[in-house]
Amino acid sequence: MRAFRLAYDGRPFHGFQRQPTVPTVEDALFDALDRLGVFDRSAQDRPEGYAAAGRTDAGVSATAQTVAIECPEWCTPRALNGELPADVRAWASAPAPEGFHATHDATRRTYVYHLYGPALDDDRARAAAAALRGEHDFHNLTTDTAGTVRDLSVDVDRDGDFLRIRAAADGFPRHLVRRIASVVRGVGAGSRPLEWVRRLLGADPLDGPEGVPTAAPEPLLLTGVSYPGLTFERDPEASASVAAVFGERRREARVRARVADHLASVARESTSGSGGRSER
Repeated sequence: MRAFRLAYDGRPFHGFQRQPTVPTVEDALFDALDRLGVFDRSAQDRPEGYAAAGRTDAGVSATAQTVAIECPEWCTPRALNGELPADVRAWASAPAPEGFHATHDATRRTYVYHLYGPALDDDRARAAAAALRGEHDFHNLTTDTAGTVRDLSVDVDRDGDFLRIRAAADGFPRHLVRRIASVVRGVGAGSRPLEWVRRLLGADPLDGPEGVPTAAPEPLLLTGVSYPGLTFERDPEASASVAAVFGERRREARVRARVADHLASVARESTSGSGGRSER
């Protein structure tokens, strides 16, 4: 049994878990394992001993998604990367004991949400996070009807134009972190009072205009999964591949942002220049 750490850009995928007609991270992983001969997709539903730490939503990315499978020793992160698409990279692995389960044996999961908010008030945002911290019934912040009581760690810090929201718990109900981001944004912007957070954590259901919208998935990342007694060894070649692939994505994104900024400048120039009339 071996456990692998995966990093992936979730934007091209319809979530982690397999679906019949759309691309998912799990499908990409199973295709790679099939091409490596670790298991036969035409004959088996899933690899022997397979489990994953979590099921991220469509558009959500990860740096520490963890999967475990029965596989030969030569099945290393770099071997997986030889068959995985560039959007998904394995970068570390660890031997796991017999009976290890990547879902049930995880004791802590950490997510980070990068909330764009240059005008948000940091003190109000931190007060909202503090109110959410601890053990509560988060039934008003998820569509799940069971498993909504969680002991949650929530912290907010400023990183330039972004507020970085870090949430950690043994597990998360559906959409909880994305709705926490909406709560922090609402209180930080001053459009919601801190008392609203306390009402959300109460027994009464709040929906409609009093409910919490689900924030966009793209700024969310799964950044940590803890397993007592499991030590992951970084694969240098695979780690270099992660840096190369996502470093190039970062450069491409910066170019797109610069072009968008230039396009937006047209509107600014037209309002401060010649009254919007074009030259002839």
